Amino acid sequence: MRFTFPILTLCHGGAQRMLVELTNGLTARGHHVTILMPLDGVVCYAVHSHIHRTDHTVLRESDFPGADVIVSNFYTTVAVAEAASQNGKGRHVRLSLCYEPLFLPENEVSFPSYNTTRNLIVLSKWQQELIRLNHGITGHIVPVGISPAFHNMHIRHTLQEPLNVSAILRKTEHGFSWHREQDYLLRQLDLVHAACPEVTINLISPPDEFYSSGWLQSLKASGYYRFFTPNDDQELCYHYNGADIFVSSSIFDTGSLPGLEAMRCGAALVSVYSGGNLEYARHEENCLLSYRHENRLAEDIIRLAKDVGLRQRLARQGELDTFSWTWENSVLTFEQAVTSFF
Repeated sequence: MRFTFPILTLCHGGAQRMLVELTNGLTARGHHVTILMPLDGVVCYAVHSHIHRTDHTVLRESDFPGADVIVSNFYTTVAVAEAASQNGKGRHVRLSLCYEPLFLPENEVSFPSYNTTRNLIVLSKWQQELIRLNHGITGHIVPVGISPAFHNMHIRHTLQEPLNVSAILRKTEHGFSWHREQDYLLRQLDLVHAACPEVTINLISPPDEFYSSGWLQSLKASGYYRFFTPNDDQELCYHYNGADIFVSSSIFDTGSLPGLEAMRCGAALVSVYSGGNLEYARHEENCLLSYRHENRLAEDIIRLAKDVGLRQRLARQGELDTFSWTWENSVLTFEQAVTSFF
């Protein structure tokens, strides 16, 4: 099949990673995939599909090649994808990587965009039900996956370091990060450090975000935290492997990929319920999970810091539970969902 994916950016992030993995996977399976990007679109991943850059900073209907399927994703790509579809350039399928109306500006635009096509793909049962309740459309679920680059290297005992508690921190400037509850995360990590001063707190940020963020750099300069800026999956895998406990504070995610990747690398997960992470996170079975209103993140981290047996049990079970989460499965499920729309 011929696919066109209008994509605004492929910067570091879970949504962008899924777009890359799906397009690369479809290409590997013999499909012809074109990624249509504006002039200033950023690419931070290895892309195996054809990238067609326009000579404009916005995508226009005339930029779309003929295809069998047009896959929109972010809400700002929906209208132009539908216009191209109406002009016979392919069947319009929406891949919803997040439910934008709940946490982004312009919800007066993003909310009605979900009424554009009933050919919908979502990432989790939670997201599926949310959209079904609001729009009467039941999307096909295509789960996230984990790259083979992420694995348990079994190096924690050789590092000879104090207990490591790690979390991902994103820039706040010129972005929409409130749903990540990063101020809450830092307050909770400070409580952990006060209760367990021997613990090392690690913060992981994409390098392009760290070096363009005064806020992130000021946190590093404070000396309270150790910062890592991995350039690729191999470096990120190493830092996941250095974490005894990985922490996620996001309250709104359709997939919540970092927690899953950290579990694959053998870290014990402490997380706040975010919706989509219920696909893999089970409290007291493979992680410690709390609702934000319970204000229990630091308490759960401290519990695992002090209870080695519980920490190791959750880490082992968490790692085992991740082996069914592959990008190959995601690509195959996506392919099946698209076929069902014809």
